[in-house]
Amino acid sequence: MTARRLPLVLAHAAAGLLGAGCLAHTLRHGLEEPGAALAFGVLIGVGELGRWSGGGEREPAPLGAAGALAYALLGETAGRPTHHGVPQVVAVVLAASLACCVPHVARGRGPTTDHLTRRLLTVGFAAVCFQPLYHHSGPHQRSGPAYALVVVALLVLTTLCDALLAAALAHCRTRWPFGPLLRDELRGRRGIGSAVCATGAVMSLAVAVVGLWALPVFSLPLLLTQLSYRRYAAVRTTYRQTIASLARATEIAGYTPPGHARRVAELSRAVGREMGLTEPELTVLEYAALMHDIGQLSLVDPVPAGATARLPAEEQRRIALLGAAVVRQTGVDAEVAVVVAQQADPYREQPVSARIVRAVNAYEEMAREETGPGGPLGALERLRLACARDYQPEVVESLARVLQRDGLRAPVVG
Repeated sequence: MTARRLPLVLAHAAAGLLGAGCLAHTLRHGLEEPGAALAFGVLIGVGELGRWSGGGEREPAPLGAAGALAYALLGETAGRPTHHGVPQVVAVVLAASLACCVPHVARGRGPTTDHLTRRLLTVGFAAVCFQPLYHHSGPHQRSGPAYALVVVALLVLTTLCDALLAAALAHCRTRWPFGPLLRDELRGRRGIGSAVCATGAVMSLAVAVVGLWALPVFSLPLLLTQLSYRRYAAVRTTYRQTIASLARATEIAGYTPPGHARRVAELSRAVGREMGLTEPELTVLEYAALMHDIGQLSLVDPVPAGATARLPAEEQRRIALLGAAVVRQTGVDAEVAVVVAQQADPYREQPVSARIVRAVNAYEEMAREETGPGGPLGALERLRLACARDYQPEVVESLARVLQRDGLRAPVVG
């Protein structure tokens, strides 16, 4: 076990110990308010069954997350105090999540271990903060502005805890920089994350007043939001597939080697992550990298092997401008066209995304030309020698770190 994976193992071990201890405690002492436990367990289970995988969503089961948070923040049911406590909260969330994760595991969909780790540790944190505080306070302290502020502060702390945990798990698995990952996680909380927190808090307050009948009523808005997000994710996936298909036009026409655009896009995105680009910036970078050679379709005679890095600067700029014009006609984001248009400009005049595409494209072409096991290293050294004139040194060094992590493998045509 490497030191890099130690935090990942510790997080999984902590979640496992927490879940096992709480489940054993609940089995030994029995369920308090079994009706409420069953209702929240069903709600969490339905949310887990509807969990989507892929698409890069930071909260794949918003309804399950809201139900778990609501149970952690539950202090009363229809005006009667509850006594379920922290162990039962964690046990119910664990049992419902495990039971309804089985279909996802059977289909091999989604990082179930990381998902369960985040769910248990986050819900456990919320329950530990709320349950003792609520049951040791007087009736006059459970209402009014002060109580609302306490709930809001707890929701903020829980959100921060979940974001930190998600970023840490992703960092351990991918070795991407922790800072940009945390920033993207926090930014993502403004979307579906806000709806999850608000719905969880409202559910717990509504159940305290009107009872368990509030659960289906207040689940409906979040369920509709989840369906809308799934449609949006499907549209976004189709949009990316359309761009990838357009990018393959140069390969089908014989202007570039098979898989060139895809390889440049994947490596460019990895370099962008290494340099701390945000998720929207990475999306623009990926689309620009996919379509960076589209201007070659205007050439009467194809460039041998599509190696535009060897062409004169003016010819490179002409191809880049023609490619940007094609991108604008396709209706792709205007920022993508800007990156494509400027990829052949002097790097000091380029945006960061264009600098990355230019360097990665040149590396891919040089590494393809080199023969033998030292090909990738030779291509990287040629890039470093050209840094003073053609490529930004920071981009080249980020590329070197990414390649080192990936074993400095040369591009494979096909």
